[in-house]
Amino acid sequence: MQKYIEKYLLPVAMILGISFHKQLALFSPIIPYLLSLMLFITYCRVSWSDIRLNKFHFILLAIQYVGSALVFLLLRPFNEILAQAAMICVLTATATSAPVVAGLLGGSISITAAYSIISNLSVAIIAPLFLSVVGESGVEISFVSSFWHIFLKVMPILVIPFLLAFLLQKSAPRVHKKIQSAQIISFYLWAVALTVVIGNVTQYVRMHDDGNYSLEAIIIITSMIICLFQFFFGRKIGKRFGWTVAGGQGLGQKNTVLAIWLTQTYLNPLATLGPGAYVIWQNLVNSWQIWRYAKKKDGKLT
Repeated sequence: MQKYIEKYLLPVAMILGISFHKQLALFSPIIPYLLSLMLFITYCRVSWSDIRLNKFHFILLAIQYVGSALVFLLLRPFNEILAQAAMICVLTATATSAPVVAGLLGGSISITAAYSIISNLSVAIIAPLFLSVVGESGVEISFVSSFWHIFLKVMPILVIPFLLAFLLQKSAPRVHKKIQSAQIISFYLWAVALTVVIGNVTQYVRMHDDGNYSLEAIIIITSMIICLFQFFFGRKIGKRFGWTVAGGQGLGQKNTVLAIWLTQTYLNPLATLGPGAYVIWQNLVNSWQIWRYAKKKDGKLT
């Protein structure tokens, strides 16, 4: 029964988000708390000795941050909203559920989880820099003030769960172990958060529907291309280090709940279509990967 629920939970979450967008939009204030709780559960899973930067991590981080800046600069002359949508799809951190999928694909859970932590923690520092430059606050404020405001908003959500997990491991190891063995909870929390953010995206699009869907279509297609490229190059880079699956999931599977929240808070809300569509694309890729891996294990694929 649990496997059946897990298989269809995310599609159901997206359908519910679209169907009840007006009601779910009221729950948007809980998203930061859900993000923090998901990260806390993930952080409890990893040994602190795994959190060490190596060449593999530096390459993925470079693509995440340098790549997002290049994508933004490349697309900005065509359309500002499109540039923001594409940028956030590259900039945002690795999904907290990526280690789970990596395990299902026979990859290294510890390497994927370690990069997820490094990716999410680094976003707490790098994202305010990006968003203060390209964001749309609606008021004229200095770069330093904008950076500091975003930093104070983003840092607690990403860093406090890390510190709490560390303190729990030292002060209450038994409780820490129980949380380690209950990682599936973060999957269900992700489904809840995804339902709310999809509802928010749908509500915004409905409220600002001008009948011109060309930009929306371009954003969705661009999101798909970025998703496929990140999975492809992530696997190629990971293969060089013997971590093919970890590379693909680390670079391709994104924390879309965080991406949508950051976009709705600091960028043009219409740009949330980028990470919103990315949710669909990355889950299609993951479903195909899991199906193909299962076929290989059964000897039906070579």
